[in-house]
Amino acid sequence: MEICNKNGALPLTSLNHISVTCRSVKKSLDFYQNVLGFIPIRRPGSFDFDGAWLFNHGIGIHLLQSEDVENMPEKGEINPKDNHISFECESMASVEKRLNDMDIKYVHCRVEEGGIYVDQLFFHDPDGFMIEICNCDVLPVIPLRVGSDSEFVRVCKRGSLVKPEQIISKEPQIQSIACE
Repeated sequence: MEICNKNGALPLTSLNHISVTCRSVKKSLDFYQNVLGFIPIRRPGSFDFDGAWLFNHGIGIHLLQSEDVENMPEKGEINPKDNHISFECESMASVEKRLNDMDIKYVHCRVEEGGIYVDQLFFHDPDGFMIEICNCDVLPVIPLRVGSDSEFVRVCKRGSLVKPEQIISKEPQIQSIACE
């Protein structure tokens, strides 16, 4: 969703990548390729430290070899309220089956909002960084505040058009449209 930026915030265009510090770039590279489907891409040869860059799903992940592996925090319990990155999927059942097949421990959560249910699966990468897989696209993205001169807020991923007066109501009416 793109909302006009008239409040002086930085003129950002998108999220480019996240960086993850690793105990072993090799183990993390295997995880991000084989579990999450990322593809290794070229990284600048001028870097003087071990790492790898990956890309897929519209985002980059930069793996950085830890300079102090012994003092990296140990992988803790899976806590859905911890820092994490979230990916949407087409089939929660397929993802859950795959996680079971790969023997990856996960926590399943379900959130309900106005009769809409969102399922979430949380698990760790090899270094304890939290990953979420969800069907969050079923929830409309509704800004809490819309500029007074904005006639519509476009939510293209879901093909929804939300009028400002619908945002104020408790149950927004959403029309499906084709986004360009």
